[in-house]
Amino acid sequence: MKRFVSTLIFIVLFSCSKDPKNVKLSGPIFGTSFNIQYFSEEDKDYQKQFDSLFLVVNNSLSTYISDSDISKLNRNEITTIDNHFERVFEASKIIYKQTEGAFDPTIGNVVNAWSFGAEKNKFITDTITIDSLMRFVGFNKVDLKASNVKKSKEAYLEFNAIAKGYGIDVICEFLESKSIKNYLVDIGGDMRVAGTNIESAKNWTVGIDDPNFNGKQSYSKVITLKDEAMATSGTYRKFKTDENGNRYAHIINTKTGYPTKTNILSASVIAPDCMRADGYATAFQAMGIEKVKVFLESHSELKAYFIYEDENKVLRTLSLNDFPK
Repeated sequence: MKRFVSTLIFIVLFSCSKDPKNVKLSGPIFGTSFNIQYFSEEDKDYQKQFDSLFLVVNNSLSTYISDSDISKLNRNEITTIDNHFERVFEASKIIYKQTEGAFDPTIGNVVNAWSFGAEKNKFITDTITIDSLMRFVGFNKVDLKASNVKKSKEAYLEFNAIAKGYGIDVICEFLESKSIKNYLVDIGGDMRVAGTNIESAKNWTVGIDDPNFNGKQSYSKVITLKDEAMATSGTYRKFKTDENGNRYAHIINTKTGYPTKTNILSASVIAPDCMRADGYATAFQAMGIEKVKVFLESHSELKAYFIYEDENKVLRTLSLNDFPK
């Protein structure tokens, strides 16, 4: 009788189990679009929750929203910030120190002066103006204590080079809070994955964009990821060209205040979370390949992949720290 009962329980449990459903959601966010896939036994649609989380992150960190916390802070209307702002601030401070200022959120007003930021045509980019703005650049001059930011009135903060990656992490943390272990969260080509793609029974397959100056999308490299994040910083979409045909990246040199002259077309970084992948991808653009090679010798948690032009304008690639082939 006991054997019969145990067999019956097994049959009932087995018959009640469900194959996880692949839920796919997409839409506009952060000036680009998101694509989210996750496998859920309950087939739950979390679109409303995602929209709510996106709104909270935007209201905290977007300089493109006039009444966001960061916009108010830059106008010196508030000093108290929320947990999202605090987490991004602390991560930015670490990247700032490790890259010796190549990543610097206080460069925002200079970015605006070059019309690469949220505020277009706010300044004239003559030498006097740039030099004046550069006096207030330096993340070491800004402090955070007990959820209060201390900065000069002239200092301007911008986390656009890391906030998208953080937004991805927020969505991933929500999915994990719902016991979802297999997912891909992609916003504008930056992404974080966990587990596997159950439909294909493989790790998540993702692509790295070709540096197409005509705006078309194609992939230069296809790799697989598992339990990690990847972000790409590209200079081929936002740049300026001088009279000699030299391209200057939208990445501003934090030492000079002028756009970076670079042969790097894109830098992709794999990291444990997307906030760090996003921030380091931007920093690596500014640092250049040779400095990144040295940097990565002591940062095994990061992997990098560059697409660049050699002295003959021929496209080359470089993988560092065992970036997937």
